[in-house]
Amino acid sequence: MEQTFSEKYGPWALVTGAAQGMGEAFAEQLAERGVNIVLVDRQAEVLASSASKLREKYEVKFREVVVDLETPDFMEKLGSETDDLEIGMLVANAALGHVGSFPDIELEAMLSGIDVNVKAALILSHTFCQGMIARRRGGIILLASSSGYLGTPYVANYCATKAYNLILAESLWYELGKFGVDVLGFSPGATNTPNFRGSRGDLKEGEKAKGVMLPDDVANEALQALGRQPSARPGFWETVSTFIMTRLLRRRYVIKRAGDYIGGNFS
Repeated sequence: MEQTFSEKYGPWALVTGAAQGMGEAFAEQLAERGVNIVLVDRQAEVLASSASKLREKYEVKFREVVVDLETPDFMEKLGSETDDLEIGMLVANAALGHVGSFPDIELEAMLSGIDVNVKAALILSHTFCQGMIARRRGGIILLASSSGYLGTPYVANYCATKAYNLILAESLWYELGKFGVDVLGFSPGATNTPNFRGSRGDLKEGEKAKGVMLPDDVANEALQALGRQPSARPGFWETVSTFIMTRLLRRRYVIKRAGDYIGGNFS
């Protein structure tokens, strides 16, 4: 008999960066599928507001954990808040990124990006996969990025961290798949999130724009792709464009075009 989504990936999911944007969208999509949610974020007030809205809409359980994934001991606090729960799904969504000329960005800022994007994703995956393996079921989604497929000037450190997430997820797709655990590296493109709107003053929350996806659509596509393939991009054209950039065009050409485009914002 085929398992339902909540039977396969429940009873609890843990979502990082859950206060807003794609993290909030993942939490809502999972709640809609009948899974209880641990909402993890460092923004206490925003997280509380998001949790309140979700509780009004869904009958599943929610637990908020305010913790900064940048801190070395974040897993101690997170563990103390989740040790009594059966985590059947991990969505490592939280991320830090800085746009600018590499030598001009503070080294500490880039190291913080590695702490959140790489170290935290690794620690969370290694910690929570243990129980999933024992239960022979579960799911892990590591958020990568379209910039993780090849070098992208002016977001060099960020795209390097996302490449790590992509390759880690694809590797674990095979390793953990033997134990019934589905792993997916998911690489959204431009998405209407608070950070993206900060760089686009002409875009409002929930507004659709050409070439820009909504967080709910991204989360839905990721959850549909889970268990079907090691990595995915949202939408047919995103997949086609990635194939063209990484398989048909010369890397030096694509990297130069990206650098010229992004660099134009600093001139």
